[in-house]
Amino acid sequence: MSDFYVRYYSGHHGRFGHEFLEFDYHSDGLARYANNSNYRNDSLIRKEMFVSELVLKEVQRIVDDSEIIKESDESWPPENKDGKQELEIRMNGKHIMFETCKLGSLADVQNSDDPEGLKVFYYLIQDLKALCFSLISLNFKLRPVKN
Repeated sequence: MSDFYVRYYSGHHGRFGHEFLEFDYHSDGLARYANNSNYRNDSLIRKEMFVSELVLKEVQRIVDDSEIIKESDESWPPENKDGKQELEIRMNGKHIMFETCKLGSLADVQNSDDPEGLKVFYYLIQDLKALCFSLISLNFKLRPVKN
């Protein structure tokens, strides 16, 4: 697992400036999260934590099982006024990056030129986001049990 890295970014430049969500996992266990929204004067939220090798193996399993490495973003919709999404993966000696517009729903996926490939991307992102949000919730909101 020495050469493992996954990064996801979703963002746009709009009325409230550069708003984005980004998270990444590194082979040394570092997991980072950033969320920037200037809506109602919100500010940048950054979280960093170290996760176990077991968590990293689970991230790698999720990516492997999705078979995203077999896909190409060549026919996916490009960035538009609503922004873009990026997924970067370095794993098993391969380094690949995907970019597409923000997807609001499965209808956006089905109406694309490559619905099967984009569906793989869409569901992988859902899984990676769910894991990231769960880890953040567990790591930063749990309080130790007092005896």
